[in-house]
Amino acid sequence: MSTQWPMRRRLMLGFAIFALVVATLFSGYAMVFTYAVEDQFFVDALRYEATVQRAHHARTGHWMQPRLEYMSVHEDPSSFPPDLREQYRRTPMRSENAGDAGRHYHLLRLSPAGEGSHGAFLVAEVSQQLVVRRYRNDLLQLLAWSAVGVVGLALLVGYWLARRTAAPLVDLAQRVETMQPNDPPPSFVGQFSPHEIGVLAKGLDSLAARVHAFVAREREFTRDASHELRTPLAVMHSACERLAQDGSLSVEARRQVECLRQSAWQLQQTVTTLLSLAREENAGLQAETVAVLPLLEHVVVEYAPLLEGKPVEVRVDVPREARMTLPPPVLRIVLGNLVGNAFAHTSAGQVCIDVDGGRLRIANTEAMDSEVRDALDRPFTKRQASTGYGLGFAIVRRLCERYGIDLRLETDPLGTTMSLALDSTGVAI
Repeated sequence: MSTQWPMRRRLMLGFAIFALVVATLFSGYAMVFTYAVEDQFFVDALRYEATVQRAHHARTGHWMQPRLEYMSVHEDPSSFPPDLREQYRRTPMRSENAGDAGRHYHLLRLSPAGEGSHGAFLVAEVSQQLVVRRYRNDLLQLLAWSAVGVVGLALLVGYWLARRTAAPLVDLAQRVETMQPNDPPPSFVGQFSPHEIGVLAKGLDSLAARVHAFVAREREFTRDASHELRTPLAVMHSACERLAQDGSLSVEARRQVECLRQSAWQLQQTVTTLLSLAREENAGLQAETVAVLPLLEHVVVEYAPLLEGKPVEVRVDVPREARMTLPPPVLRIVLGNLVGNAFAHTSAGQVCIDVDGGRLRIANTEAMDSEVRDALDRPFTKRQASTGYGLGFAIVRRLCERYGIDLRLETDPLGTTMSLALDSTGVAI
């Protein structure tokens, strides 16, 4: 089982990222809150001093010296310190300004602006009273170490939770990974708690039992089918051989007997191939480098009765050196289904079998409906006029997938073309 980013590690990483985001967010909030409290302290001090100044000005007609040494009264912005005066000129509406050399100013208007006057201002230069600035680095360091501690705690909690949460699932995944359809493991439902993982284990255990039963039934069927089909075919083949030795038979009768014998032998090969495909085995089917043309000619003759009474021309243009490396029964089934399909579904016109671009093409002049073409891989899919069961192309597709045959289906209004890649093992054509 792949250990790349298992669930346990992803849970720990998720906890760590969440803790880091939360720690960063609350550290930012802490810094903003600290600065806001400090600024509010200066604002409240200016407001209190402004109340006293205005009362004094109402009684005496002039401004008094502020009680706090970092505050000063300016009857006009022209008396501001140079750095504050420049800031006020650019942004006259700001009540807080940063000056040069670390100075920091808070402004509060004492009297409204009049004609030819900007009004009086109360100015507090608070650079020496900025407590946060003085301890900012220490505060940031404290917050950083706190974030590291929170992330470390999150990793520990995540590790503990991941072990408790992921361990049963990892155990279940390992058991499922080692399961074999024909050898299911003992029931493991009782080994998991009756929560979501227990429900999943119960479902998988039930599924494994059904798969095992299905595999057993399929094995029994293929064994019985192999016996029940091969025995009568062997009898037919043997009877044809004995009949062929009868000297009283006419030439035509001998030809028909030979056709029956060949058909029985081919059916035996077909049964062997299909049963092997059903059992997902390749035993007994040895790949050979097969000349395509002789086998193709035999298939054309075999399926020629499908063209009786039809104005259909068959054209075969396949070079003798064309080769495919496959078990001969497999190639015969594939070619038989493709040629038989072309013959059965061509009511008039031409069936052309040739080689182009390293591919064996079987083309006919009957177009295929798009609905049928899209569903052709599924069993029992056939054209409306077909008298078959719709299994031929599905069998061909499975055989091609099993033996690595490049099969292509192309259709257009002019007809349908099915093609196979020749020389699947690199033999030159």
